Amino acid sequence: MKLGLAYFSGFDRAKVDLQRQMGLRYVISGASQYTRDFPNYSFRNLLTMKKAYEDAGLELAIIEGPPALDKVKLGLPGAEEELEHFKEFIVNCGKLNIRTVCYNWMPVLNWFRTHMAIPNRGGATVTGFDIEDVKDAPDTWAGKISKERLWGTLEGFLKEVVPVCEEANVNLALHPDDPPVDEVMGISRILTSADAFQKVFGLCDSPRNGMTFCQGCFATMGEDVPATIRRFGAQKKIYFVHFRDVQGDRYKFNESFHDDGITDMYAAMKAYYEVGFDGIARPDHVPTMVGEDNSKPSYGLNGNLFAVGYIKGLMEAVEKSL
Repeated sequence: MKLGLAYFSGFDRAKVDLQRQMGLRYVISGASQYTRDFPNYSFRNLLTMKKAYEDAGLELAIIEGPPALDKVKLGLPGAEEELEHFKEFIVNCGKLNIRTVCYNWMPVLNWFRTHMAIPNRGGATVTGFDIEDVKDAPDTWAGKISKERLWGTLEGFLKEVVPVCEEANVNLALHPDDPPVDEVMGISRILTSADAFQKVFGLCDSPRNGMTFCQGCFATMGEDVPATIRRFGAQKKIYFVHFRDVQGDRYKFNESFHDDGITDMYAAMKAYYEVGFDGIARPDHVPTMVGEDNSKPSYGLNGNLFAVGYIKGLMEAVEKSL
């Protein structure tokens, strides 16, 4: 396993310096616009982004949060243009040796939390979700979106994009729905179980159609995390890992320190080694710790520092046990 850090607000000098000090090479970035004159899916933008990290001694390896796809997900006018931009983006990633793209099928709301500063261990704060907070909330502007509609648009997307990925040698790594509940504010969610991912792989059988294994999501689903790692790892479908943990279940949960959640993290790490996973993992949704202002909930520097140390310790422990 290889470790990296995520950058969702552009180039962050402090995080770059911390990453280098921790001995991590790999960068996971959103499709931020690094050039004013070129769109985020363009070759010029991606080249500028890649070079910024290369100049700092790091390697841009994964794009997480690619160009807009909401019209595609919802089947709205303008979907065809979004799809063409996404295909261009995939081709450009291939040209620049960016081999994995993490995406999701959560239109409008995306990653969703009802609380952004829940007190946790020692006064740290974490994000969380409670379905009671949204049970009477009105629908979003998109209205009622059915599961059937989302499955249909996802299948159409895969049939259009996976052949482009095969040609470009780029992996599509689908992220689970977060939170993995049936519906939020009128919008259904479909990627809420391990079996749902098996269905995705059946929609388009390709070595480029895989997953981002987000441990926190599978934990809140109630899945056995180590067993699910072995299930999909044996199929070589895990392209990217979000190594994190939670307290609670899909209806009410909060993020946790990596050593204080519901998952046996050593067993999870051991499972990755058992299936031969040699891709990139990153810490995710870390607590905001002392000295930080929670302006970037789940992505503070101190939380990442703690998480990387913990993950490296697990990796060494498993390696010594083999």
